[in-house]
Order: sequence, then C-alpha cells, then structure tokens
Amino acid sequence: MAEPEKIPAQHQDSMPADEYKMDPAPDYTPRHPGVGKLKGKVAFISGGDSGIGRAVAALFAREGANVAIAYLEEDEDAARTKEIVEREGGEALLIRGDLAVKSHAEDAVRQTVETFGRLDILINNCAQQWVDEDIETLSEERLRRTMDSNVMAYFFCTQAALPHLKEGASIINTTSVNAFKGNDSLIAYSTTRGASLALARSLASNLSDRGIRVNAVAPGPVWTPFIPGSMPAEQVEGFGSGTKFGRPAQPWEVATSYLFLASSDGSFFTGQTLHPNGGTIVNA
Repeated sequence: MAEPEKIPAQHQDSMPADEYKMDPAPDYTPRHPGVGKLKGKVAFISGGDSGIGRAVAALFAREGANVAIAYLEEDEDAARTKEIVEREGGEALLIRGDLAVKSHAEDAVRQTVETFGRLDILINNCAQQWVDEDIETLSEERLRRTMDSNVMAYFFCTQAALPHLKEGASIINTTSVNAFKGNDSLIAYSTTRGASLALARSLASNLSDRGIRVNAVAPGPVWTPFIPGSMPAEQVEGFGSGTKFGRPAQPWEVATSYLFLASSDGSFFTGQTLHPNGGTIVNA
C-alpha cells in the first residue's frame, strides 16, 4: 500500500472555509460510470458548494439527477461545483444565503421546485464547526451560530421540502462519528451532530406512512474546508493519520453512502446510519 499523503499545516480565517484554497485539493471525483440510479430525480443539497456536498452533487449528477446547491457565501466554490455538475451531465441551480433563516429555506426550496418541477431528495448537510475545548469559555454567539447552521437549518429545509416530497422520496442528514463517541474539543459541534442524528431517526418513524425514507451518514475525519477553517495550522498538519488507513477520507469516499441511501439500492433502509469513518467502531 502506498504511503498516505500527509496533510501540510494550513489555516483559513473563515467558517465555512474555501475549498479552492486547500492544499492538497480534496478529491470529489466519482470513481465509476453512472448507470442512471437517479435518472430524472431532483436533489436539494445544503452545503453543496464544497467538501462532502460537492462530492454528493457530482455523484448524483453522474447518476442522472439535477441538483440545487444551497450555500452560505462561498461563491467561487459554488460556481466550481456548478461546473462540475454540468460536466457530469446534470443541471445545477445555485442558491446563496443562510438556511437558518426560515424564510430563506422556504424560498430556496421554492426556487428548486420552480426550476426543476419537482423535488425527490433532500440532503441536509450544511454545517459549521469550531474547536471549543473549554465549555466555560464557549461564547453564546458561537454556540447559537453552530446550532443555527447544524440544527435549525435542517428543520427549516425539511419543513419546506415536505409538501413537495412524494412516496419514494429520500431525506438524508449528515451527522458525524462524534455524535456516537463524543469529542472533547468539538463539544458544540458534536452536540449538533447528535441532534441531526436524532432528527433523522425521529423523522423516519414520523414519515414512514408517507413512504418517505429518512437516514443519516456519520463520517469520520474527512478532508474538507471544515478542517483548515476550524483548526489551528499545527493541528491540521497530519490530519486523519489516526484512522486505520493512516489518512482522512476524501469526499468522494463518503458521497457513495449518500447515493446508496438516496437510490433504490437503499429502498429497505430508513432510520439507519452509514459509517464511512475509517474503522472506528461505534454503537450504530
């Protein structure tokens, strides 16, 4: 096995951070030819401009979907993702703004349905994180910002999407390995990921009579803009080397879990969580 590429020290003073500034660039590229698993489908992906969201958008487009890419303010990353989706044969709609504002979440879903005529897949993926080792000094502003992005936006997007989702539709929440094992330096973030997990499980039961499946994906360390945006440069160096593979996941390796759950391959899955985490054993 080749020696994993070591992540060099780097930091960005923004959250969400920018993928185009990362070294090395994250790998979003799907590995296999599309076979039409999502042909004719429309997906709404929050946080779709970069990281896992970009990889999901690329893979969904390769499998035949059109994609609405909702993002906060990372215009250059979003434009690049739109190009990627179009190169894969899909149509892309860029929607800029804060999904933690309920009226914007409603407008974003409305734009999606007006543009593409339908909505079949909701990916609740937008999030922010910061290192917060000391809960006593965690500011109210940062705590509320994390909760808004990682929890409230999921509720608002789901509420807006449900009138348009028909039997056979799929909702997938991004959670984290930290929702299962905790993380003493990501207390607020881990708490919100526990909430997105509980939301998926609760919705799965609530929406089963409507034929809407709801599941979650709980990644471990992934090389996305989260990392240089939330961690000091010295912590970013060698990121992910503690996994069983000696490296972090690349976004494309996580995106395949979303495709499985969104397509008919996952037709008997609801209320479940997939764990692309590099070998951490958790109680699923």
